Amino acid sequence: MDAKILIVEDERDIVDLLRYNLQEAGFDTDYVRNGADALHRAVEKPPDLIILDLMLPEVDGMIVCRLLKNDPRTQNIPVVMVTAKTAEKDRVAGLELGADDYITKPFSPREVVLRVAAVLRRLQAGNQTENTEQIETHGLIIDLDKHQVLTENGPIDLTATEFKLITLFARSPGRVFTRDILMDVIWGQEYYGIDRTVDTHVSRLRRKLGEFGQHIETVHGVGYRFKEIG
Repeated sequence: MDAKILIVEDERDIVDLLRYNLQEAGFDTDYVRNGADALHRAVEKPPDLIILDLMLPEVDGMIVCRLLKNDPRTQNIPVVMVTAKTAEKDRVAGLELGADDYITKPFSPREVVLRVAAVLRRLQAGNQTENTEQIETHGLIIDLDKHQVLTENGPIDLTATEFKLITLFARSPGRVFTRDILMDVIWGQEYYGIDRTVDTHVSRLRRKLGEFGQHIETVHGVGYRFKEIG
């Protein structure tokens, strides 16, 4: 793999552990030890992915993530958060800021390598489908030009909102979408605060998809994701 990984971590032993295992897996690595340097390095030498610790000196990791995702120069760089914070609210907050994955300490170095590889695979798959008229996954064909979802048994009748949902899920298999993110992307901020809107639409979409609906997985306490193939 030629992907370059930027590690943002202030504990040197963790940096060394991550760099060793990532390099063994074929990744190129770079590192910084605080949030300010992370923001500078991401612009000057954009990596393919950032591993971001949340408990950083000078600039908190959550702030770093927010700034990265709000900057057009860095907003498309995937971020994997690594932190000792295990509370559900912290995980949800990280995902809502745009993080692509969230790993808690202590962690297995192999787990980190596998998660990094998975995020990069999803990014590559998403880039490949963005410029095509169809997405094929789990036996479904999503025709972006005709606004239609097809199976071997024929088309499935979906509303415009349901089509947006299945397209969003299928573009990023394995990525967890919180309810707030789905509300923002699909409905817009004016709908915030309407209880059960996301759950109701996902439930209807699953029913219409029939056996294919099982691939939309519930991540309890967080949101939903589309099952990765394999």
